Amino acid sequence: MTGGGMLAKPKYVLTLLALLLAGAITMPALAADEDWQEAEAPPPPSWRKEGLIVIDLPIRTGLVFGVDPSTLTIGPDWVVRYVMVAYNPTGSVNAMYEGLRCDTGEFKTYARASEPGHWNKVANPVWRELDNTQSASRHALALARQGACESHGVGGRTPAELIRRLKNPRQDP
Repeated sequence: MTGGGMLAKPKYVLTLLALLLAGAITMPALAADEDWQEAEAPPPPSWRKEGLIVIDLPIRTGLVFGVDPSTLTIGPDWVVRYVMVAYNPTGSVNAMYEGLRCDTGEFKTYARASEPGHWNKVANPVWRELDNTQSASRHALALARQGACESHGVGGRTPAELIRRLKNPRQDP
């Protein structure tokens, strides 16, 4: 091996690590547990714009995203389900009833609404990878990073623990 070859590998690894941390590239989701079964999602819950836990998005947007803490649940399948509310200063509001799988880095949208009590269910909801380059999943990824997930597991054992974590996000990257 030439003298420069030994240094090239550490530089490559450091560059790859820097790109991962910056969100410039994403790792594929972990292989799903073949025995895992999703529990039937409860019907979309009622929600309110008041009292939201604001989710910090790394990319500037004209919308404010927040989770209604009263809708946060952890299912027997370890899916974190919640209502994410997005609104802008002009007053338009949209809500998404979603599920988050921390173990595989995926989310699913079950229903959407533009006003409380008027849900439009998604016909065939599918699990999609959390990806910082896709605007449709940035809010779910930010929720996971803010405290809903830790490593490849749910960030708490109860909704109350998740709410505490979301209100006081961890300081590590």
